[in-house]
Amino acid sequence: MEKTPKRRHLFCRPRFILCAVALFLSAMQSAVLFASCDDDTKGIAVAQYIPEAPDYGDPTMWFTQENDKSGSGADVFYIVSTWATDWTTADGRICHYADVHNAERRADMDKEISRIAGYMGVDNNFYSPYYRHISIESWATLNEDTISNRFRIAMADVRAAFSAFLSRRDPSRPLVLAGFSQGGKAVVELLKEFPDDVAEHLVAAYVLGYKVTPDDTSATKNIRAAKRADDTGVTICYNSVADVRYIKSVISEPCAMCINPVNWRTDDTPATLADTITVAVSPEHNVLVVTGYSGAEHTQHAEPSTITPCSDTWLPECRRLS
Repeated sequence: MEKTPKRRHLFCRPRFILCAVALFLSAMQSAVLFASCDDDTKGIAVAQYIPEAPDYGDPTMWFTQENDKSGSGADVFYIVSTWATDWTTADGRICHYADVHNAERRADMDKEISRIAGYMGVDNNFYSPYYRHISIESWATLNEDTISNRFRIAMADVRAAFSAFLSRRDPSRPLVLAGFSQGGKAVVELLKEFPDDVAEHLVAAYVLGYKVTPDDTSATKNIRAAKRADDTGVTICYNSVADVRYIKSVISEPCAMCINPVNWRTDDTPATLADTITVAVSPEHNVLVVTGYSGAEHTQHAEPSTITPCSDTWLPECRRLS
C-alpha cells in the first residue's frame, strides 16, 4: 500500500515557539516556588485518594476540534501539562492527581488546550484527552522515584485515551503527537510503544518542556532527533531556560537532543524571536537558552493551575508571527 505523504512541520512557527517559551518559563518559576517550600507531611502517613479513571468512550473526557474540512490535514493528539495541585477530600484524604470528573478541573485544563488548539488545530483534527495527571507538588519534590510512581496512573490514562483515539481515526491520515511538560513525558512513553503501522504515518512528535534521555532513544527506534525543518517521522524536543543554572534534572537532564525551532539549528547559532528575544541551543546541556524575555508580560501566579500557554498580552503577537 502506498504510504500517505508526510507533511512538513506545520507547528514549529514563531507563534508556537513564543507561546511554548512563555509557558515553560512561567511554569518553571512556579515549580521553583513549590520546591522551596517544606513538605509538612514528610514522615507522616496520610491516607491518599485516587480519582475514578476516565472512560474515553465518553465525549466529556475529550477536548475535540475537527477542522480538517478538505481532508488534507493531520490528526493531532495533544497531551496537556500540569494543572492540578494537591487537594484533600471531605474525609481528609490527600490526592496528588487531577480529578477529570470535576468540571472545574477540566475547565482549568481547557485554558491551555484551547490555546494550543488555536494554532495546532487549524485545518487539522485536534484531540486532547483529560487525564489524571500528577500535581505540581509531585514535581516539586524533585524526586524521580516519587514522580515515576505517581505518573503510572497518569500514563495509564494516556495509554487508554490513545488506544481509543487510534480505534476511531482513519489509520492512513498523517499523525502529529505533542505534549508539554508532563504531557511531553507522556509523549516519550507513547513513542516507545508505537506499533509500526502507526509510526509509519507520524509526521512529528513534539516533546516540549521535557527531556528525551539517552536511555529513551535506545529503548525504541521511534525516537529520532529532528535535524532539519523538513524532517519527518522525528522527535522535536526543546526545553527552555533563561540560563543553564536553572536546569532542573527531573525535566531537563540528561537530554539527548534539542533543536532550535526558530532557525532549525542544533548548534549554538542564535536566532531572534519577536525582535527582542534571543534563542540558542546549549549543545552541552541540550536545552534552549532564551534571553531578552523578562516574563513581565506573563502574569505570575503562586499556583500553576492559572498559567496559560499564551497570555492575552502575547496572543496578538503570536498571531502576527504565524
